[in-house]
Amino acid sequence: MEIPEILKKRADELEKYYRIHCQALAPLAAQCFLNTMETTVRRLADGTYFVITGDIPAMWLRDSAAQVRPYVKYAKEDDRLQEILESIIAKQADFVCIDPYANAFNECANGMGHKDDTVLNDHVWERKYEVDSLCAPLYLGYLYWKTTGIDRIFTKRYCEMIRVILHLFTTEQDHGRSSYFFQRDNCPDTDTLPNRGRGNAVRVTGMTWSGFRPSDDRCDYGYLIPSNMMAAKAMCFAAEIAREYYKSKELAAKCEALAKEIQEGIREYGITEHPEFGRIYAYETDGFGNYNLMDDANSPSLLSMPYLGYCGREDPLYRNTRRFVLSDANPFYFKGNKAQGMGSPHTPEGYVWHIGIIMQALTSGSRQEILECLYMLAGTHAGTNYMHESFDPSAPEKYSRPWFAWANSLFAELLDKLMDENFWEG
Repeated sequence: MEIPEILKKRADELEKYYRIHCQALAPLAAQCFLNTMETTVRRLADGTYFVITGDIPAMWLRDSAAQVRPYVKYAKEDDRLQEILESIIAKQADFVCIDPYANAFNECANGMGHKDDTVLNDHVWERKYEVDSLCAPLYLGYLYWKTTGIDRIFTKRYCEMIRVILHLFTTEQDHGRSSYFFQRDNCPDTDTLPNRGRGNAVRVTGMTWSGFRPSDDRCDYGYLIPSNMMAAKAMCFAAEIAREYYKSKELAAKCEALAKEIQEGIREYGITEHPEFGRIYAYETDGFGNYNLMDDANSPSLLSMPYLGYCGREDPLYRNTRRFVLSDANPFYFKGNKAQGMGSPHTPEGYVWHIGIIMQALTSGSRQEILECLYMLAGTHAGTNYMHESFDPSAPEKYSRPWFAWANSLFAELLDKLMDENFWEG
């Protein structure tokens, strides 16, 4: 894979900058920045581009969008990078239109992947329905348009994708009307849905139902609040695209109406009173008064709300929720003698995720907190100079997924942002 020159130049600038300002981060800067482009972006025989996650040969809608996000700000100046990113955006639109309930796809209809009890398709690697998987292509396309001013990505197929997502989110506002089911045999409970593949019962709330979390673990309660936050924002993006590019007032109005309904559902059903932290957002709810109070390192998360553009980091509800998720009250916040941060039920008990620490820094307004996160990141890559999925916070040489491009891209985004903000000169 030939790396666009503008990215090679930026990688070199990052490495030189961190050699001067933070030598512990310098060996990671360039190679984490280029990791996605060097190792996961493939040019297929038909000239299109496909993005694997790293150690799994499939393209996740969520992961692929996150992996290339740091490159978008450089695309306006490089035709080659435009070609790659626009092809990835088009590929995502194709995949959503093939099966909007799927979260991961094959590079062609080769039948690879999981053989679960669901509606199978040879294009699909895995068919775990995750709300954020449909938000990711809208976020990426909108960011590309707003950053570069290029609107040729908004093809007939992209408009079809918007309509498909709108229809599915609306259908799943009342999961009883849905045809979706998913069951997997001989697996942990977190990999399959109960109730004959339909999931646990939920009440109609205005929010849209999700079978699985961004971790690919099943939801305990079907309304995943961080994903609904992302969906509300994504529908606002879709409305703006529909109005300004496609000149469709009708489509824009439907997207805006759905965003409003989801937002109202979050406000009415997604907030609860915590005895220590006050009013906070729940991670999940069923609309019947049951709440799952936790957060997961995978994004979208409650921690990532400002990063996703849902609210500002000074928003009182976010501040209360942030204090909760970065405390022992969150059952997936772990501490060791080398690091502390959010983990996930997806990985070993007590393991901390690099993505969680990175997101903590990206959403922080405290210089001291950002520095603490950076030093934890610099000290827990086990000499590999790459981010991992999760690691033992007391023994970082014990980690999962040595090749996890999403974590590397998010880390590179953080380093790039801090360089642009002259953080180290502050």
